[in-house]
This record gives sequence, C-alpha cells and structure tokens, in this order.
Amino acid sequence: MSPRVMAQRPQPQTDTGAVRRFAFELPALTASVARARRLAEERLIIWGCGPEIRDTVSLIVSELVTNAVVHTASGRFVCELREGEEKLRIAVRDEGGPAGPRIRDCGEDERGRGLIIVDALCSAWGAERTGHGTSQTVWAELAHGTGEAC
Repeated sequence: MSPRVMAQRPQPQTDTGAVRRFAFELPALTASVARARRLAEERLIIWGCGPEIRDTVSLIVSELVTNAVVHTASGRFVCELREGEEKLRIAVRDEGGPAGPRIRDCGEDERGRGLIIVDALCSAWGAERTGHGTSQTVWAELAHGTGEAC
C-alpha cells in the first residue's frame, strides 16, 4: 500500500522564514515502521539534511511509529516532519489506545526502551490528546541551531 502524502510544501512561519513540512499516513502495521523510516529519510535528503541528523530522525521515527503500531488500537497513523530555523519536530498521531505514552523501567528486557531512547536523543518530547476520543500525538524535537542543520 502506498502512503498518502498529506502535505509537502513550505508554510509561512513568523518573520524568521519558512517552515518545511512533510506528512504521510500509513496503516498501523509492523511493516509500516520500515516504510515510515524510509519516507522520513528520503524527505530529509531532499531537504539537504546531513547523515547524522537523518540517522537520528530515522531512529526517532522508528520508535514513535512502533509505539503507535504496538501500543494502540489504531488502524492507521500519521507521521509529520516539520523543520524550522531552530528545530526539527517529528510527530506521530495515532487513533488512540488505553493509556498515554510513558517511560518505564524495563530492567534487562530489550523491549520497551523506545521512549528512553527518544528522551536521550531529543531536546524535548511529549504527548497530547488530539481531536475526539483517544486519538493522540506523540512528538519529539531536535534542536539544530548549534549543530548540524538541515
């Protein structure tokens, strides 16, 4: 199934310039995790982002999408990349589940470390209920004003 691209044109920001935005929708299937990573990486290449930030974003997209696929009752999810002058924001909106995202102690278990990884890589992350019902968006931001910029 091909992704439904939702937006990909620059949008106006405050007086500092344009925000680049790219969003796509995929079914909430395990196979969609790899597809979401590829779509994000392809877009960052188009935007001129370097390999280090692409690798970081790929990992974050993988973790957020995996959470949407595994821990919610979603039939689909929407992933959005939004790049502005000082930060790159990754957001994944799902159709909801029983509880919001949380970091948990995993002990020696290899599973369940996604948000710990996201927290370590990002300058900020969070979640918010969106729309009606249990739909939620989990987002993460990478500051790039002093490091590698897109």
